[in-house]
Amino acid sequence: MLDEMDKRLLAALQGNAHLTAQELGAILNLSPSQAGRRRQRLEAEGYIQGYAARLDAGKLGLTVQAFIQVTLGVHGPEHGRGFVSMVSTRPEVICAWTLTGDADYLLRVYCDDLSALNRLIHDILLPHPAVSRVQSQIVMDQFKRDAPLPT
Repeated sequence: MLDEMDKRLLAALQGNAHLTAQELGAILNLSPSQAGRRRQRLEAEGYIQGYAARLDAGKLGLTVQAFIQVTLGVHGPEHGRGFVSMVSTRPEVICAWTLTGDADYLLRVYCDDLSALNRLIHDILLPHPAVSRVQSQIVMDQFKRDAPLPT
């Protein structure tokens, strides 16, 4: 179980993953060694899964962000696995979820432009033998960036 100190440590690291044990200790009113041991424990227990840099999609030339709902026409285990396997190889797909409701999957994608999004949909997703329907929504503006998880 997480105590309040663990939650504060996780919140601090979500704000800045570069915090040193000394900086964490100062934020948490702990010694650097205590803060470092807590961080190591949270890493070992899987609360902290890794550290990554947030990149600016626009500066990388990825001008189109979209959500794509995919409905399968065939629902056998091998068809689902085949679709999931194909999606996992696509660098444009940065997140994918299995859903309840009308669509079976929701994909979050970043593409260079609308032509690249069109190729992804028409040349990759729709030709998959299990796919029966694809519906996309293009993001016009993202007014709230991906936020830290609540702790």
